[in-house]
This record gives sequence, structure tokens and C-alpha cells, in this order.
Amino acid sequence: MLAASEGIILSYRKYGENSLIITIYTKNAGRQSYILNALKSGKKRSGKGSLQPLYLVDLVAYYKETREIQRIKEIKNNPVYQNIPFDIHRSSQALFIAEILNKTLREQESSPLLFDFIRNSLIYMDLTENPLPNFHLYFLFRLTEFLGFLPDTKKTCDDGWFDLQKGTVEQHRPVHPYYLDKESTNAFCRLAGLKLRELDNLKLSRTHRNHMTIKLLEYYQLHFEHLGEIKSLKVLQEVFS
Repeated sequence: MLAASEGIILSYRKYGENSLIITIYTKNAGRQSYILNALKSGKKRSGKGSLQPLYLVDLVAYYKETREIQRIKEIKNNPVYQNIPFDIHRSSQALFIAEILNKTLREQESSPLLFDFIRNSLIYMDLTENPLPNFHLYFLFRLTEFLGFLPDTKKTCDDGWFDLQKGTVEQHRPVHPYYLDKESTNAFCRLAGLKLRELDNLKLSRTHRNHMTIKLLEYYQLHFEHLGEIKSLKVLQEVFS
């Protein structure tokens, strides 16, 4: 049967000479794999350039429950990004976030709330007048709520250490290495209280931002053993250096 859905591209790889296998997080069916057939003469189809990781799409596919890979009938960008493809700061953040999502959204179950969070966040990031250097920090933090390990930042953050293993702010420095120092804990708690439109209010140096990014990834790795190396991190750090 034919099934239509909104989707967020997580990754793609070449299949055969001209076809693609595309992994898409869909609003209706969660994570799905699709095959996009080769270009055919006389028919206009979306090319690889319009199907990059984290691009937003509408698609219609031939769906069969017993198949692991569904076949795409139609696919198009919606909306078409205005800035992400042309701004190295935004595109590096998009690749970083796409890699995180591809490694953490492993289940096929749908979550419309999660889908809307990702989609709305990306559209906001694309349309802001200037790039948001701390956008990926905000996104990683908010994503934890949907993944089931939202940090508890309700305790006072003025004079404490955020324990990555416990997910809480502690008044005594942890004896293990998985924690944020006091300065980063304070910034972490400020980040927790910000809405997306308030993100410019969080001022971080390049060094501090890189440190918090690494620590947030450590927090994710404590919950996802298979997370492994995030290859796009180095590019992200270089772009915002």
C-alpha cells in the first residue's frame, strides 16, 4: 500500500550504480529504511544533493510490513532550507546533530512529539539571521528528555558539580571523572532554563563551548554504549574555533 509521511533524513548510502538507501526518521513510523530508485529519463526525481542528512522531506512510499526496506515513490524537500546548505556554521551543526540522531534513534516506534521537536528546532536554526554557536548544546540537552535521561537541574547550581553518572547536581565533587566543574555546571543549568529564542543569552567562550560539548557527549555515552566516536565533532570544533 502507499503511505505518506513527513520525514527527517538521518543518512544515506549508494546502492548499485544510481540508487540510494536512505534512512529517514518519519513522523508516522519512526526510523525507516527506504530505497530510492535510479533516475529515469523523462522523469524528474530528487537528486542526492537535495537528500542530505537532516534535510526535511515529504515522502510517499510503497509500504509492506514484512519488508525491511520500503520503496520510495515520491520524495521532496519541505521546507527547502534557506541557510543550512550555504552556511558552514549551520551545516556543520546539522551534520553533527544528524550523526547523533542516527546513533540514538534506533527504534522503529514513532514519536510525533520528538519528530516535531527536531523539525521545529531545525527550521528555527535555518531561519535565524545569524548562526547560533550554542544551538547544538541546546539540542543535545533537550533531546535527552525524549530519550529518557533528562538531567535533573532543579537543585541549586550556584555551588555544585553536575554528576554525569547520576544526572543530578551534587554539593560535593564526585570521586569519579564524569562530572562538570562548577563553572560548567552553572552554564549547564542556565542552558536548561532557556527557550530556543533565548539562546543568544548564553555567552560561552570557544574553549568553554567545546568543553561542554565533550561533556554532553560523555553523558550520552553513559546511556548509549554503542555511541562510539562522533566523527563530525572535529569539524564542528574547527568551524567554531
